[in-house]
Amino acid sequence: MFVIRLADGTLRVPQSLTSDDGRLIGNAYVEIAPGEPDYDQWLPESITEEEEASRRRRWQEENDALEQEFLAYKSELE
Repeated sequence: MFVIRLADGTLRVPQSLTSDDGRLIGNAYVEIAPGEPDYDQWLPESITEEEEASRRRRWQEENDALEQEFLAYKSELE
């Protein structure tokens, strides 16, 4: 999950919720507006929505090639 910077400057910061014993309950995004506490901390590592979409597309494309390579390798073993 990435810190996503929206067009108006608001940051969407990933946050996880865990139980008392440390089990993951869920993941979500918390929005932090300019001027709010922690905004300056998260801003340097934020990416735009377009950059996030590009990374996701690239990952999926590269994953397809990796998956095909794995399937070819697997078929050689059978």
